[in-house]
Amino acid sequence: MTYTVNCSILLTELPLLERPAAAKAAGFDAVEFWWPFETSVPSDAQVTEFETAIKDAGVQLTGLNFNAGNMPGGDRGLVSWKGRCSEFKDNIDVVAGIGERLGCKAFNALYGNRQDEFTPEEQDELAAKNLAAAAEGVARIGGTVLLEPVSGAPKYPLLTAEDALKVIARVKAESGAQNIKLLADFYHLAVNGDDVESVIENHAKDFGHIQIADNPGRGAPGTGTLPLGEWIARSRELGYDGYIGLEYKEPQESAFSWAIRQRANAN
Repeated sequence: MTYTVNCSILLTELPLLERPAAAKAAGFDAVEFWWPFETSVPSDAQVTEFETAIKDAGVQLTGLNFNAGNMPGGDRGLVSWKGRCSEFKDNIDVVAGIGERLGCKAFNALYGNRQDEFTPEEQDELAAKNLAAAAEGVARIGGTVLLEPVSGAPKYPLLTAEDALKVIARVKAESGAQNIKLLADFYHLAVNGDDVESVIENHAKDFGHIQIADNPGRGAPGTGTLPLGEWIARSRELGYDGYIGLEYKEPQESAFSWAIRQRANAN
């Protein structure tokens, strides 16, 4: 199984730049990150530090988020955020540059919360344009933009796979961009009441990425009741051949105990 460790939610006991090496030490060869900087356009020195941490650890960066704003404060993306359009556009070039230098091809664009002062239609129109710009920006390095349903954010409008797929269809129809795909986070879909089995049956071959966590609690696989192994296996059968992102909450000392057991059982 090809796992990639999300170092923005796991190994958080360590400074961010030490987490890629910790993932490698735990037996993983790939990592992914939410946006690891406080601004959309960090300094060259900050970018170099981040890239060096990845390279020195000997891991592959498989996924990177566009800047999503202040995530701890409740922000969930700039894509539909009227008033921050230029900031998002500036972020595209930085994201594509990091991707080009590190060989990363997958870039998650969180849609953004609804704003009370604008209509959903106004925000959706901006989002379609921003997603098209993002797709164009990463196309030059063979990259793909990912769009994700999210749980636990009351003003985030994309809750089901169908919600995200409708946006993707609109962007493709209006811009011609083909490099935008669904990020199927099985935890978020399950928590939001989506029919995960049906989503897999109908769309697995077109998934841009899969992420997992168990429910309840968003913990490690095996801590809850979701049939994550079955869902992953079925996605593979139907044509998904990408990484499985480990995006759950678990203390460092027990973060990968389930994977160690899995490896032992395979030998």
